Amino acid sequence: MEERDLRRLLNGVKSGDVSLEDALLKLKEAPFEDMGFAKPDLHRGIRQGKPEVIYGAGKTPDQILKISEKLLSHGQSKVLITRMSKEAADYFEGNKSDATGELFYDDLSKVGIAFGKEKTEPEDKIGKIVIATGGTSDMPVAEEAALTAEFYGNNVVRLYDVGVAGIHRLMAKEPMEEIMTANVVIAIAGMEGALASVVGGLADCPVIAVPTSVGYGASFGGLSALLSMLNSCASGVSVVNIDNGFGAGFLASMINQK
Repeated sequence: MEERDLRRLLNGVKSGDVSLEDALLKLKEAPFEDMGFAKPDLHRGIRQGKPEVIYGAGKTPDQILKISEKLLSHGQSKVLITRMSKEAADYFEGNKSDATGELFYDDLSKVGIAFGKEKTEPEDKIGKIVIATGGTSDMPVAEEAALTAEFYGNNVVRLYDVGVAGIHRLMAKEPMEEIMTANVVIAIAGMEGALASVVGGLADCPVIAVPTSVGYGASFGGLSALLSMLNSCASGVSVVNIDNGFGAGFLASMINQK
């Protein structure tokens, strides 16, 4: 159950459209269900305002499908799936039940979004999250962040390939206007990770830095960028884990919607 469903239920009781007994029965549903291989958190939307997300890496295509359908059957209108392989997406489409709707899949970011059979109208997106990348090679992580933020109802502006190797691209009029009017900026870069410090010195809003594993040997799979971002001298810069576009998009959504 999502928070908006709980509000709808309680408003139904208030208006008399839903009986007290029916509401109690709905609220008595177990907070999780043991599927043997997973225990989906069915009350996360009530506790945290956002329902459970499926991390697809390491799960079989059938496990991803079954967890998705379990969450959808308990009131989630849609389910976000990160690190979902193309194989898992194809399996999902070929084996989903009649009660499950369409699957959106982005091959670049490996993000999937499973919808219920009755697809709800999209909510109006709010605020402004700017996502900037050092290079084109950072786009898979950036799209994971962007699609996550959009999934949660945020307006997203993409500024890709504006890294410090050609800093005039970032300092041009349009990118600067977008950064200066953002509620939060996600700065994504590999190599030495300098983009986060530069953006942090320009923006008047929180900056979420995402180090990526893009780079040659001495970048140590993103560790160099991670340490650079952690040691940023710009105020207001926070850092998530290497390649964690989802974590950045989720945190940016929390900031943008406060």
